[in-house]
Amino acid sequence: MSVQFEAIETRSGVIKAWTRGVPVEDAAIEQLRNVAGLPFVHSHVAAMPDVHFGRGATVGSVIPTKGAIIPAAVGVDIGCGMMAVRTSLKAAHLPDSLKATRDAIERAVPVGNGKGGDHRINPASVETQLKASGLMERLATIKAKHRKIGTHKVDGQLGTLGGGNHFIELCLDEAGAVWVMLHSGSRGTGNMIGTYFIERAREELARRVLDFHVPDKDLAFFLEGEPLFDDYVEAVGWAQDYARENREAMMMRVLGALRTTFGRFKTDKAAVNCHHNYVEQEHHFGADVWLTRKGAVSAREGELGIIPGSMGARSFIVRGKGAADSFCSCSHGAGRTMSRSKARQAFTLADHRKATDGVECRKDAGVIDETPMAYKDIDAVMAAQSDLVEVVHTLKQVVCVKG
Repeated sequence: MSVQFEAIETRSGVIKAWTRGVPVEDAAIEQLRNVAGLPFVHSHVAAMPDVHFGRGATVGSVIPTKGAIIPAAVGVDIGCGMMAVRTSLKAAHLPDSLKATRDAIERAVPVGNGKGGDHRINPASVETQLKASGLMERLATIKAKHRKIGTHKVDGQLGTLGGGNHFIELCLDEAGAVWVMLHSGSRGTGNMIGTYFIERAREELARRVLDFHVPDKDLAFFLEGEPLFDDYVEAVGWAQDYARENREAMMMRVLGALRTTFGRFKTDKAAVNCHHNYVEQEHHFGADVWLTRKGAVSAREGELGIIPGSMGARSFIVRGKGAADSFCSCSHGAGRTMSRSKARQAFTLADHRKATDGVECRKDAGVIDETPMAYKDIDAVMAAQSDLVEVVHTLKQVVCVKG
């Protein structure tokens, strides 16, 4: 299959965008140009079909850098990603009303931001998981070098959802099988790590004498060989590992709640657990690079990933095609068409209730910023990246838990 990207014109640098048939705001294009023009960007920047305006760099972009990392491009929701498990439950096993099922999930997993989103008393399973993971010892090493990083939320938030666009869903696939799918990251500790190092990078930028222009202070960077570079790599790696553990802890608690509700059932051994806000070392176009996926999923040939829609749209389990031009990546979702504040102004509760008809979920004013109309058309997004992934399963949610 021929590639589907379009080249976006820039004064310097190259942008390859998988955005045919998908709207992209001018501010996002300007951010892509800003990043592509940085001298340490290798080959080009790839824009996914869900691309939209973000902090410093767009959400939905893939940025390869040589000898440098931009902390704000990785963001503060470090390691945020998806996990999905297929169960042996079928649609016929589900009751007509799923309110009790949603309630059971919300009792099992703390949701939201602030104190309400923490475990009031840590479950024994969380304590055991933390001890076995080695995360606490690694965090102590990081904290010893950077005492301003807050670490007080680390134990109370393992196995918790958070707020915003994080969610837990029960979905039905094309064969009527029940899946559990969830979306979360490194929670408060990851946010504090990201915020701290973004500020440190901006301080370093103010001290640097450069022979090139940095058009946005949120594109401040660390250079390989500097102490802060190594410290950031250590800290961001910790946050990514915590995020993965967090999703696994939540999944265990959700499955436990479902077994209490529905009795015994089996799960597939091969669960999908993938980051979509992270940085790691990879090899692309003849060079070893630091690859930042800011709202993008790894889609190497044969690799499984998850592309969720919105609260009222379909989601997809996909298999990567290993497209080199995208740095073996695909979109991480549908992508927003407007800011949260604009969504709250543009849509009413009646709009939201209509868009989520048939889904057991919150239908109050607190989630209007997450209403399906605030997101791009997931079918258009999938069509724009058909050369990057193939669809393995199509999921439609019947329960959606939001923070």
